[in-house]
Amino acid sequence: MKALWKMAKRLHSDQRGAEGLEKLLIIAAIVLPLLGLLIWFAKDIMTWVSELYEEIKSGAPEVET
Repeated sequence: MKALWKMAKRLHSDQRGAEGLEKLLIIAAIVLPLLGLLIWFAKDIMTWVSELYEEIKSGAPEVET
């Protein structure tokens, strides 16, 4: 039982993975709201992109091969 208690204390005081976990949480805090916005406004974004594409396509000179 004493060995198990020592191992639990040693595991609890280990800080090696804390920095990586903090970086992961910061990235998640940035990416998840952006992903939510992309999902929420997906139709608007697709409409905007397709309008820009059509505008660019209609304004470009045709290339003959």
